[in-house]
Amino acid sequence: MMKLRNQKNVRLDPDTTDTLVGEGSQFEGKLKSDAGIRIEGQVTGDIESEGDVTIGEKGVVHSNIIARNIIIAGEVHGDVTAKSKLSITSKGKLFGNLIASSLSIEEGSLFEGTSKMGNASIGTLSSTEAAAGSEL
Repeated sequence: MMKLRNQKNVRLDPDTTDTLVGEGSQFEGKLKSDAGIRIEGQVTGDIESEGDVTIGEKGVVHSNIIARNIIIAGEVHGDVTAKSKLSITSKGKLFGNLIASSLSIEEGSLFEGTSKMGNASIGTLSSTEAAAGSEL
């Protein structure tokens, strides 16, 4: 058994990006970070971040995502919860439900699911349901 000495519990700044799953890379499992995460490759498994999660144009994820801000420029299959803002760019695709305090969906994007929006307290959101299968 290997034991590390002088290991401290270091909390990363949520405003930085410390994890990148690059194009051509595949990851399976739960991904959790105190800082931001950028995905350009493929991820299967839940993603949780205290910072921001960005799914790049070539990124494809089969995940439930929880983060402060979420930007989808690639493809997401799963439910997403943005404690602050969720943005789906013109090339982004979301196949799943969303919860966000603020929502931006650009023309040309694809969203199939339901949405719930409200203040930052995710547990007390007003329930505004969007039509399933909405395509912009």
